[in-house]
Amino acid sequence: MEFLRRQFGNSEALPQLVALAIVSGVLTALVILAFRLLIDYPLTLWLGDSEAFETLGYLQRASLPLAGAIAIGLAMSLLSREQRRVGVPHVMACLSERRGRLPASNAAVQFFGGAAALLSGQSGGREGPAIHLGAAAASLLGQWLRLPNDGMRTLVACGTAAALASSFNTPIAGVIFAMEVVMMEYTIANFLPVIIAAVAASLTVDALLGTESPFNVALIEIQSLPEVPLIIFAGLLIGCLAAGFNLLIRQFARLDHWPFLARITLAGGITSLAALAAPGVMGIGYDTLSSAMLGELAAGSLIALAILKLVTNAAAFGLGLPVGLIGPALVIGGCAGGAIGVFGHASEQDASIQAFYVMLGMAAMMAAVLRAPLAALMAVVEMTLNANLILPAMLIIAVAMLTTNEVFKHQSPFLTTVRSFGVVYPPNPAVWKRTEPLAATIMNPSIERLPWTVERPQAEAALARNPAWILLEEPFGDCPGLLNAADLRSALAENGAAGSHIDLRAFPAVRRNISEIDADATVDEAEALIGAGELAALIVRTGTSAATPSGVITEREIDRYRALSS
Repeated sequence: MEFLRRQFGNSEALPQLVALAIVSGVLTALVILAFRLLIDYPLTLWLGDSEAFETLGYLQRASLPLAGAIAIGLAMSLLSREQRRVGVPHVMACLSERRGRLPASNAAVQFFGGAAALLSGQSGGREGPAIHLGAAAASLLGQWLRLPNDGMRTLVACGTAAALASSFNTPIAGVIFAMEVVMMEYTIANFLPVIIAAVAASLTVDALLGTESPFNVALIEIQSLPEVPLIIFAGLLIGCLAAGFNLLIRQFARLDHWPFLARITLAGGITSLAALAAPGVMGIGYDTLSSAMLGELAAGSLIALAILKLVTNAAAFGLGLPVGLIGPALVIGGCAGGAIGVFGHASEQDASIQAFYVMLGMAAMMAAVLRAPLAALMAVVEMTLNANLILPAMLIIAVAMLTTNEVFKHQSPFLTTVRSFGVVYPPNPAVWKRTEPLAATIMNPSIERLPWTVERPQAEAALARNPAWILLEEPFGDCPGLLNAADLRSALAENGAAGSHIDLRAFPAVRRNISEIDADATVDEAEALIGAGELAALIVRTGTSAATPSGVITEREIDRYRALSS
């Protein structure tokens, strides 16, 4: 295990990271499939289809989301505020504050809380929870291997991309989302493992479920240049809609001072009321998108669904239900785009026109809400298997994002939520660089342990392994000091140390005062420890105080690290 940690701590560890990306991609896919099964199987048994909430009667529509929200609120009220943090914002916060180390407890809350929310018909998406679960699965794997910071961040990005690829069967969009929204940077060293993880996840899902596009529609393309003004108008309107969505999320989030149960109950109550008028707002809503693409929904129904889905999902996400907003953003944009297509071509009764604008609306809304233009473009193209959308989708995305960003100056709900935690995001890359875990970056791992009184054969056996340092240990594991192995080798060669019984504290040599530091501590922390007192070296521990030391840090290692990273 220690060999693996050192391998991943090496700056040339790209091949190892690629291998680990494959493991994390498969692991993420299995976790996401388990999450989907936990949601889809009970709903299919009950409703005949995992999204057939429209078959419920009025009383069931009114009571199910409210009762589910109360149950979730009661259960999650037993947790601390930190334990209730889930979803994409939690992943981003852990990247900034915990160096990519996501707690297993929050992932468990996301897994069961997200499933309970979607089972009870809350207006939310499963992609946000899936990203949290994928990132957590990859992070826990990295924590088990004690990867350095750069490796952990790359692995979290792998889990993020693999989760989105598993949910939508969109590996390219998963890669871009991980880099564009979560990591907020593109580097070759990160890019290749993330691609491999997304591919591994997609292949795993295809092997278990078969290859199937979420939306099966005919290949549609822009009809003529006169269509361009309508697309621009649609982009302006959806940009305003996205800004309103983000604003409403922030307004609901202002109720954070309310008791958690009260907030969650309010979210469930809003969905219950909306479901009486439009049951399509319940759950994720992909069945609504499919109906819209087939031309089965009138313009009035599309407008009502877009507005009610916007309100209900903004309440669910802003008030703290463990659901996502990526899927609902697609539904809102698709319904709005479909309505625009119907009105813009009122004289034509062609379902393909409505489907064309549904797909454009999906891309524009996702891009404008999440500030993820490339991820939105590729997600819609991959989900519909329609490359003809690329040019008009680029146009509507650009207009929608300019409207949201430049006119309304809105940030994505993910960034707003992360910063409400008091977290600076994205963090300064220089800070990330200066906080590498010690065991993987700067320590000297060449160390042997010897008791302070030792037999000559034992000392010679230790020196035969060519260590740089000898850690002197008293009984019960106390460490009185650190000895340069070269000094011991010289002492053994002299007549004064020729006896069979040697006191390593007695012969002439420099013995360094030491302290211990955890492997996950930062370079800054190590430098502060050495500079603050009389310490000359730090012993790096990767486990408990009784564990084998991983290596030694002195001023020399710190100076070398600073020189290489400057």
